[in-house]
Amino acid sequence: LHHPYQSFDPVVNFVRSAARDPEVLRSLGARNFDCAVAAASADVGVSALIVLNLKELGVARVVGKANSMVHRKVLEKIGADLVIFPEQEMAIRLARSLANGDILNFIELSDEFSIVERLVPEDWVGKSILELDIRAKWRVTVIAVRRGERMTISPGRDYVFQAQDDCMVILGSNADIDRLERR
Repeated sequence: LHHPYQSFDPVVNFVRSAARDPEVLRSLGARNFDCAVAAASADVGVSALIVLNLKELGVARVVGKANSMVHRKVLEKIGADLVIFPEQEMAIRLARSLANGDILNFIELSDEFSIVERLVPEDWVGKSILELDIRAKWRVTVIAVRRGERMTISPGRDYVFQAQDDCMVILGSNADIDRLERR
């Protein structure tokens, strides 16, 4: 048992083509896994078989990698706890980054909300969060500011942006974030 504040290194097992064989998964002790990822997305049947076997062995959380919406539906129907589209997610990230050079990173929380790391606009330098009235004017929340290696979490309303290379991490609706980017 680990103390809740004690860090530990997770054990990671990687199984290739034999993962569709329930006996191979059983011999690996899959039933003791906290989480398993079925990343064989090229073949829907193989992917589905792996997810099904992992669920039947009692793996608590099974993540499946899909390459289409039909594939996603299949994996969800047979019990995948989470289905991911890594290629699609990376394409969206790249498109946002290319469309606006000020966006450095983003996390899509849902179809409606995201967390975005972006450069502080040049005309915001030397002004406080309160003075800019960011929450009321742009309807986004500044949850952190990174300056070099230093990170300020939950900056107060008196926080003043001091350098054009400051990066702010904002939370808001995708529509409001897009509106801020187009300003």
